[in-house]
Amino acid sequence: MSTPVAIEIYTESTPNPESQMFVTNMHLLPNYVAEFKTKESAGESELAQRLFEVPFVSTVFISNNFVTVTKKADYEWYEITPEIREAIRSFLASGKAPVSQALFAKGQPEETVAAPTSGEADPETKIKELLDKYVKPAVEADGGHISFRSFTDGVVNVALQGSCSGCPSSSITLKSGIEGLLKRMVPEVKEVVAIEE
Repeated sequence: MSTPVAIEIYTESTPNPESQMFVTNMHLLPNYVAEFKTKESAGESELAQRLFEVPFVSTVFISNNFVTVTKKADYEWYEITPEIREAIRSFLASGKAPVSQALFAKGQPEETVAAPTSGEADPETKIKELLDKYVKPAVEADGGHISFRSFTDGVVNVALQGSCSGCPSSSITLKSGIEGLLKRMVPEVKEVVAIEE
């Protein structure tokens, strides 16, 4: 008889003062992300539904091995962190999946960029490679996620999720960091814009 794995959950601050990462030693959604901005939108996730039962939760973002929770502004983290941590722990102990299989049919898992087989890669492929290699790991370390959406007429459209959504410093990061990197590495890039989804 095997011993059940102890569920460990620790918190990490994010650049967004209203968001906090709850990192676990368990895989939640490998190669997939799910964001729920309202209780009504959380129908495909029992974990998100459980967290929305806590009155101060405003957004739930689930990724590889962490949940980023965005709180309502009139609460302090020291007051509410234990309740959120316990809600996540008890849910994970139940053995249920964080999201239903139906959610996977609605969206595509993160697209991985294949290396070009010959010659120089087109600008869109270069942009995706740079985002995957340099930007996504840094954004995930802060409890967020960035997804490439399109590249048209020199404008790169990306979606920001998790702690990045609504973060006061995300526009600075987008313009100074991400846009600067892409303009240096891909001359065709003129601007990077975050789109709402």
